[in-house]
Amino acid sequence: MSDMSVEFPGWRLAAAASDAAQLPVLADVDVVVVGGGAAGVAAATVCAEGGLSVVIVERYGFFGGAAVAGMSGTICGLYLATESGGPKQVVHGFTERFREGLAERGGVTGPQKYGKTWTVAHDPLVWREVADDFLERAGVRILLHTAVTGVLVEQGRHAGVVVESNAGRSVIRAARTIDASGDAAVVARAGHATRFGDGGRIQNPTMFFRLGNVDLPAFREAYGEDTICPPWVSSAIESARADGLGLPRSHVWLFHTTRPGELLVNATRLVGRDGRMLNVVDPEDFTEAEIDGRRQVRDYARFLRQRVPGCAGSFVVDTGVEVGIRQTRSIEAVEELTNADVLACRKRADGIVRSPWPIELHSGDRPELRWLLDDFYEVPYLALVPRTGENIIVAGRCLGAEHEALASARVTAQCFEYGHAAAAATLLSLREDLPYRSVSGADVRAAMHAAGSSL
Repeated sequence: MSDMSVEFPGWRLAAAASDAAQLPVLADVDVVVVGGGAAGVAAATVCAEGGLSVVIVERYGFFGGAAVAGMSGTICGLYLATESGGPKQVVHGFTERFREGLAERGGVTGPQKYGKTWTVAHDPLVWREVADDFLERAGVRILLHTAVTGVLVEQGRHAGVVVESNAGRSVIRAARTIDASGDAAVVARAGHATRFGDGGRIQNPTMFFRLGNVDLPAFREAYGEDTICPPWVSSAIESARADGLGLPRSHVWLFHTTRPGELLVNATRLVGRDGRMLNVVDPEDFTEAEIDGRRQVRDYARFLRQRVPGCAGSFVVDTGVEVGIRQTRSIEAVEELTNADVLACRKRADGIVRSPWPIELHSGDRPELRWLLDDFYEVPYLALVPRTGENIIVAGRCLGAEHEALASARVTAQCFEYGHAAAAATLLSLREDLPYRSVSGADVRAAMHAAGSSL
C-alpha cells in the first residue's frame, strides 16, 4: 500500500484524496499528539500541564496502545537486572506517576520475578481509566475513534494533520506534532526516512491472553515464582506439540494479575503461514497474525489445562484487541541508539531515560535475552528527532535505534518517558522558538529531572 500525495498552494498533503484547503479546521493548537499509548498519554499530559493547547488523536475508543489493545499487560523496564538482591527501581518520572495512578485503583501488581529482573502487571480496564483521568485533568482535548489520514507540511515544516472519523474528514492545525503512533505513521506519511528492523527483519508479533479460574496456589507450587517458564514446562510443550497441538513457542511467560485466579499469558509466536516474517503495517499480515494468534491461544490454553497444575478448570477470559506489536518502523533519527550503547550501558549528558531492560529479541524459534546486570544505559534525546522535517518529534517504540538496541528500548516504562521527553522538548521548542534538533538534550534532561525522572 503506498501513500498518495496532493500538491496545492503552500502545502503538501500525504495520503489524502481531497484538497485539505477545502476541509473544515477541527482545531488550531500548539500540539497534536498522534497515538494514545503510553508515550502519547505521557506526551499529551505533560504538554498540557505545561500550559500548551493539546489535541490527542487515537483510533480506538480507549487509550493504552500496545499495553491495552495489545494486552501486553506489564510495565517492563522499571527495575535493574541482578543476580543477587531484590527489585531496585531505577525509572521514575511520568512512568512512576502513572504506576502510582494504577496502584491507587488496585490496578497494578507488585514486582514479579522475570528471570534476572522484575516487572509488574496491570489491569487493562484500570489503565484506560487512569489515562482518561490524567488527560482530562490536564485539559487535553481528546479525539477517540479518529484516525490520521494525511499530513500537512509547509516548506518542510509540519503544520498539522488530516484526520477522519465517522463524522468525516477535517484538519487539525498544530505548531508541533508528536508522532506517538508506535509505527512512525506521521513521519512515514510525510516522506521522512524510516526502516524496518535489521534489513527488513523485525520482531515477531504475539497474541496475549488472560486465563481465568486458575488455582493460583497449586499453579505457583508447580511453576515457581519466576514468570519465565521452568524447563519442565518447555519439555511438556514440546511433547504436546508432537501430539498435534499448535504450540510453536516452547519458552512461555505467565504472570499473575490483579484479579483473583487469573494469569496473563505470553506464549504465542506468529509468523506467516508460509513461514515468512509478518509485518503488521501491512493489513493483510496484521489480519493473518490476529486470526492465527487466536487459534494459537486456544491450543496454548488447552495445553495449560491438560499439563500444568492449577489450570485444569481454567478458561480463556480474553485476548488482545490486536496482536502485541514489538516492532514495525523505526525513524532515521538525528542520532541513533546503537547496539554498542546498550551493551556498554553508556551514560550521556543528553540521556532522557534510563533503560535496565535486557535485549529481549523475539526473532526466530525462541526469544533471546541478553541481560544488563546491575546497570543501565541512557537513550539520547536526538534519537526522538527525525533527520528531516521540522516541528515533528516521535515518542515510543519507533525511535531511532539499531535492531538489537530496540529490542531493549521499546518497553513500556521507557515509552512513558519518551513521551515525557517529547513533551519537555516541545515546551522548550515553542518557548524558545527552536527546531527540535536545536533543542539541548541536556536541557530536556534537566526539565525531566525536575519533574521526577531518575536522571
